[in-house]
Amino acid sequence: MYIELTDLLWVTLICGAMLHWWKAQQIKEIALKEVRKQCDEMDLQWLDQSIALHGFWLRRDDSGTVRVWRSYVFSFSSTGDDRYEGRVTLLGRKVTGVQLDPHRI
Repeated sequence: MYIELTDLLWVTLICGAMLHWWKAQQIKEIALKEVRKQCDEMDLQWLDQSIALHGFWLRRDDSGTVRVWRSYVFSFSSTGDDRYEGRVTLLGRKVTGVQLDPHRI
């Protein structure tokens, strides 16, 4: 029995896709923790307890290394009767910012 080159290619692609998904879940967890922290600090309600990937592409960090830049969106409320949108951005594993739409205090 022998392994064909196409079989090896498929196994490599599947393993690569699984590794990418696993790493993306780790990054999403970092973003979730940051959103939770920001909402707690600002006394806001984090609605739906979830975030959604809004965009990603490659960018260079301060040292010139190419990293994946990701932007996630989430919903929050300041009074419980309203709904606003927030965004959290990451470059690699580092949170680069959290932006909140103007909201009532």
